[in-house]
Amino acid sequence: MRTIISKTIENTSEFKQQLLLWANQFREVIFLDSNSYNQKYSSYDCVLAVDALTSIKTDYEKAFEDLHQYQSQARDWIFGYLSYDLKNDIEDLKSDNYDGLHFPDLFFFQPKKIFLLKENQLEIQYLTMCDDEIEEDFEEINQCSVFSFLSSKINVNQRISKENYISKVSKMLEHIHLGAIYEANFCMEFYTENAQIEPLEIYRKLNQISEPPFAVYFKNNTNYLLSASPERYLKKEHQKVISQPIKGTSKRSLNLDEDEASKNNLQNNQKERSENIMIVDLVRNDLSKTATKGSVEVAELCQIYTFKQVHHMISTIVSNVEHTTSPIEILRTTFPMGSMTGAPKISAMTIIENLEETKRGLYSGAVGYFTPNGDFDFNVVIRSILYNSDNQYLSFSVGSAITSLSEPENEYDECLLKAKAMFEVLS
Repeated sequence: MRTIISKTIENTSEFKQQLLLWANQFREVIFLDSNSYNQKYSSYDCVLAVDALTSIKTDYEKAFEDLHQYQSQARDWIFGYLSYDLKNDIEDLKSDNYDGLHFPDLFFFQPKKIFLLKENQLEIQYLTMCDDEIEEDFEEINQCSVFSFLSSKINVNQRISKENYISKVSKMLEHIHLGAIYEANFCMEFYTENAQIEPLEIYRKLNQISEPPFAVYFKNNTNYLLSASPERYLKKEHQKVISQPIKGTSKRSLNLDEDEASKNNLQNNQKERSENIMIVDLVRNDLSKTATKGSVEVAELCQIYTFKQVHHMISTIVSNVEHTTSPIEILRTTFPMGSMTGAPKISAMTIIENLEETKRGLYSGAVGYFTPNGDFDFNVVIRSILYNSDNQYLSFSVGSAITSLSEPENEYDECLLKAKAMFEVLS
């Protein structure tokens, strides 16, 4: 049982900073921030969950079965992540590439303390066992001083050279021309060994630069995710399911005319539109596995959304499910998200594994939460820095969709554009 109280917040921007600083004392933290982005399907502007009462941590084997059991028994809010490599639980696939991070494939926890902010209204939910701490904690949060940590410059290494990247994309194009796939998302890693960073400060800088609608600060003891994700993977609200894949990117400009031209060029770019439409078809097929008959619809096709760093082309696909359908089954039958794999999905994931040089892990997985009634909301882990403070390994990856119209040099440039914010905060 949870004790629920409400508060009115005067300065929400400052309060969010104070909330995050206070939260960092706990072993388990998930902070989700929409950055007041006008996102049609958002339930909250900001969510914080800290301090696990119970948790589940596992590798990919029977991961969805274990999560189903955990979520069913908890019947409470649970927060956590699904790593990309859970694909190996769903299909006969493997992940043998190098892994410097060593995160569990799946981690969820039932928090003792939850904060839900919508506009200036704050809802605080504490498990009854610790509800006598609410007022004391709230006072402590408001006394937090927002300050900056000192951070040193990080030298970043590139796992795949430009020359090697172009060679690998050319091999992927051969697979496309042979008909094995018609699209695949190819990614490469940037990394630092012996990295010493202040994760909270790096997250704050990354979030400030990008202000995305699905930002995440995640901490599980020594494992950190610092995410500026612009993409929703999947949301369930009552019997409605919403997917919003991103495919298509163009750069911003300080010159208003150039910026508008970049936006228009993206809208009319046939390669980008075809990428997006291919993934829309894949998502429609995935959603149909749990949807009620005839309920899968494309609510938005190839709409342009503007963010601080880039313009993106986003589509919205919705479906309805029976109230008896397991939320875990909806995730299992759509995971990993099509925008990070390609199509056909299994063939694309197999080819990706052979050409990429790093295990994706949490990158291109999903972070989010389940509510007590089985609703959920998950992002796509992109534009993100991953850090293991135990072995001091830091990693971020970027990728782009390869189709028959792809030019390897242009795809490489797109990857660097997506990596720009991460390089900026680390330097």
